[in-house]
Amino acid sequence: MTYPEPPLREPDLPRTAKVRPTALRTGWTTGACATAAAKAAVTALVSGAPQPEVEIGLPAGQRVRFPVARCELTGVPPRCAEAVVVKDAGDDPDVTHGAELTATVDWADAPGLRLAGGPGVGTVTKPGLGLAVGGPAINDTPRRMINAAVAEVVDLAEVGVRVVISVPGGEIMARKTTNRRLGILGGISILGTTGIVRPFSTASWRASVVQAVHVMAAQGERTVVLCTGGRTERAARALLPDLPEVCFVEVGDFTGAAVSAAVADGMTGVVFVGMAGKLAKLAAGILMTHYTRSRVDLSLLGAVTVEAGGDPALVAAVTGANTGRHAYELWEAAGLLGPAGDLLCHRVRQVLLRFAGHAVTVDVAMVDFAGSRTVASTGRWSR
Repeated sequence: MTYPEPPLREPDLPRTAKVRPTALRTGWTTGACATAAAKAAVTALVSGAPQPEVEIGLPAGQRVRFPVARCELTGVPPRCAEAVVVKDAGDDPDVTHGAELTATVDWADAPGLRLAGGPGVGTVTKPGLGLAVGGPAINDTPRRMINAAVAEVVDLAEVGVRVVISVPGGEIMARKTTNRRLGILGGISILGTTGIVRPFSTASWRASVVQAVHVMAAQGERTVVLCTGGRTERAARALLPDLPEVCFVEVGDFTGAAVSAAVADGMTGVVFVGMAGKLAKLAAGILMTHYTRSRVDLSLLGAVTVEAGGDPALVAAVTGANTGRHAYELWEAAGLLGPAGDLLCHRVRQVLLRFAGHAVTVDVAMVDFAGSRTVASTGRWSR
């Protein structure tokens, strides 16, 4: 199977990225901070007492505590509570560092959680984000975290709670993000899949990726598994359960650096596990996929759709898609996710083989956006 060969590019890091002499400090996602604020507000509403700090659970099971910057009750007896948790992004160059994640909570008439976005939280206006158009830009994992945290305080099968998440100044922060291009208007997104911000987008993270490959090589391992983040690493471990932990490297945006290190260290095999957006960038020959240095090539995804047997209407829809995820959803709705995904994985394989000078074998797998199943591959894994 042959494809037109795109030029290979590994764009420079953002000019703001600097190598640091000490280890990078992790931080908290907007989703984790919103969850902490929501739990603090609900706890205050139930107890009648403002909360100085709060503990929440992260998706991986870790329990962490957050200071509450402000917690207030209104009404006698209290009918509404509001809590603020200030985001600490660690050493990640994040525009939302210092943002005041605010949860305003009152009782609802029917049992269950009613979650809404307030000022400073963006509104979704385009498909392709895995969120309802017209709803707040609060992603799936933060929604589940907030629900679980509130359920630790009240029985949602018996009690109704309304939670509104807002971010003062969020609309201004959003101007420094890609939200508007993605159709998220009026504020920032409430994001995060682990609750923890790890500083992927820095020169130091690039160095840590290379170091991880060196450590693996020093232990005599010869197959490196490159994953873009926590969800894809979980999926990769399920695909390759016999490999030791050291073989799995979270590369973030630095696939090219990892592959170069693997070749230099005499690796014999590279496995890449990712989602549609990163795969689309790699298929276009882009080996450093930071969002400020690369975009999804929708014309390439349109060409893949043609090759997979998509009709002209589907090809046009994919070519005009809002995001790589939107293209994925269009393929899935048309029953072409498997064939189109396989073709995309093969294109990525060709790019990685060329970049590595054919010095290693390469396998590629695409997983769904929960990281729970493999939807396409270069043939090593059946769907």
